[in-house]
Amino acid sequence: MQHKLIYILLTLASVITYGQVNLTLDADKSEYGGKDIVNLTIVLELNGTDLVQQTGLQLPDLSKFNIIGSGSVTNTVIDPATNTLITQKVSRIALEPKKKGKIKIGSVLVTVNNKIYKTEPFDVNIRDIVDRRSLAANTSNDVYLNMEIDDRDVYQDQPTVAVLRVYSRNMDNLRKVKNIRLPEQDNINVHPINFDKSEIDPSGYGNMPSQVLAMFMVFPNEAGYVEVPGVSASVSTYSNKTKIVSNKVKINVRKLPEGAPECFKNAVGNFNVNVYNASKEKPEAKKPLNVVVKVSGEGNLPDMDLPKIAASPDYEVFAPKITTKVSPGTAGMKGEILANYVIIPNKSGAIAIKTEQFAFFDPASKEYVDLGQKTLAVNAFSHDQIMEARSTVEKVNEYTNNLLETVNTPVLKTTSFKVKEKSKFHWNILLTNIAILLSLFIAYLLFKNWQKKRTLVRETVPSKPLGSVAETEKEIRALMKTDINDYFGYLENLKDNGEYEKFFMTLEELDQEVRSQYFQGSAVEFKTFLEKHKGSSVAEDYSKLQQKVQMEKYNPVKSTDALEELLKTIVNLYSQISK
Repeated sequence: MQHKLIYILLTLASVITYGQVNLTLDADKSEYGGKDIVNLTIVLELNGTDLVQQTGLQLPDLSKFNIIGSGSVTNTVIDPATNTLITQKVSRIALEPKKKGKIKIGSVLVTVNNKIYKTEPFDVNIRDIVDRRSLAANTSNDVYLNMEIDDRDVYQDQPTVAVLRVYSRNMDNLRKVKNIRLPEQDNINVHPINFDKSEIDPSGYGNMPSQVLAMFMVFPNEAGYVEVPGVSASVSTYSNKTKIVSNKVKINVRKLPEGAPECFKNAVGNFNVNVYNASKEKPEAKKPLNVVVKVSGEGNLPDMDLPKIAASPDYEVFAPKITTKVSPGTAGMKGEILANYVIIPNKSGAIAIKTEQFAFFDPASKEYVDLGQKTLAVNAFSHDQIMEARSTVEKVNEYTNNLLETVNTPVLKTTSFKVKEKSKFHWNILLTNIAILLSLFIAYLLFKNWQKKRTLVRETVPSKPLGSVAETEKEIRALMKTDINDYFGYLENLKDNGEYEKFFMTLEELDQEVRSQYFQGSAVEFKTFLEKHKGSSVAEDYSKLQQKVQMEKYNPVKSTDALEELLKTIVNLYSQISK
């Protein structure tokens, strides 16, 4: 009987060890300063092949923190002693505290084989906290700058968009903020998107009016936790000039994946390389030749290392002249960079001008792309071959020009008689100019005819008796009234075609047209007019629409769904106003 009992206990112990679940949640320390990052580590260990994780890790309430980074890794091993499959999942979360004091971190939940497992809650102590706002010692009201970065988890050399916003209880102070200076630091590259001030939002943080001052891109060039320094500005008044500084923002910069090609340097984005001959003359040995290496695409274009022209004994290459044509895009700076090289062929015949190998990392696909070398085939002629290929007239012209350049008298400036190269007569330009002149003449005749008809109609129409002021105003409003349905259809076409800049310009024109129907000059006066004649709800909807339009207008990434929802709101509100 005793042997049977021991056998049963051993069997139960083996079953328990065969299917075991361990779930833990720990912080790297229990007390933090205001600038420290709270690192949480979640470990889920499954011992056994019959354990099935039915749900993902359910995190506790982390609303008292800003999540600035996260990552996870899964390891699977077989214990040789027990021949048991062990699956270990480790997740890391980096948090930035919003307030000081004791903060409770709750339990992490997971369901395995219809059973819920959870960790024990614990407290972390935050000693102090850095105020996210910056106080300006103004004479009457405080002015605060706040820098906002939504995407705080990016790759090295991948951009993230920062928005600079100003807050003040006195709206007049918002107009006094000037001389914005973007942050400068060795481990980041900053490029402005725009410095266009948005409309004032009367219901900002803490019910303080706010205004967007600037938007810019931040390109971190090193991995790890990078702190973006604050943006400075000045508040100018009649009595003094005060400097204010925004908050600092920490971002988690992920290291680029391993397996990069040897030719990869620091290009992150999506690019293309092209090389071409920019010289109009035939390539000639021992004579300079203009060769352009063009790098186009979107990413960290202004800051990356460009592919150079490789050295070769067939030619001599000089330092290039760089021309940059870039503008802000949705995934970085987009455009093209031209490197104009001066190359002198050392011999005649076929010459292959090659660039260095070039590779970049594409954050969208998370892969490296190797473009290799780009080659420009050039057939350089000798001086004798160039002379033989010229016609007799070209030889005479060159001889005459050389003579007139070298022989010059003080009485007659003979260089003015140089023979110019023959040029082709462009019949297309002549015909185009004739067509333009005929069109202008016909338009003039039509205008004169229309003017005569208008004069006759004006003479035959009898004058109407004058009515009251209200009747006159009603008639003028009826004449000025525009069919806003035309605007709605035009806005729909602009949205579908992706012409977002023209979309918002047309929307401003629609708003001005509707305001002019009611003899209201500014948006504030029009809101007051709507409260009196259309009701407070319509006026409030009009104010919210203006704020929403400004947010979408200055958003660097335009969403089709957001613009579709915005257009529906525009149609409903302006249709209600114009009734």
